[in-house]
Amino acid sequence: MAATRYRRFLKLCEEWPVEETKRGRDLGAFLRQRVAQAFREGESTQIADPANCDQMYESLVRIHTNFYKNKYPRLKDTSFTGVTVEECKLVLATDSGKQMEEMKKGKWKKLREKFSAKNAEEDSKL
Repeated sequence: MAATRYRRFLKLCEEWPVEETKRGRDLGAFLRQRVAQAFREGESTQIADPANCDQMYESLVRIHTNFYKNKYPRLKDTSFTGVTVEECKLVLATDSGKQMEEMKKGKWKKLREKFSAKNAEEDSKL
């Protein structure tokens, strides 16, 4: 039975897309790592809790097949913010996150320099 579970997880990993825009944060890549850890011995791996393993597999299949998206269709493709799915993907991309971090660092450096300059002026007056 463990061999069947292993093959089902492998098939799911093959079908699950990898999003290049989310390097290091991609669910597909994480899933592949976890399957490799859980089934270190391949088809001969002994599973401690088969019921939990099957439940996890079924949950991942529902996510992969958009079960709940299809079960509860949305009236519009936007959220309360008015942002579309494509715009959300752009904002959540790893490269966008790095750019945001660089912008934040720039502001913090400016503030630090501003306050350190004020402290230097006050020290020179004393």
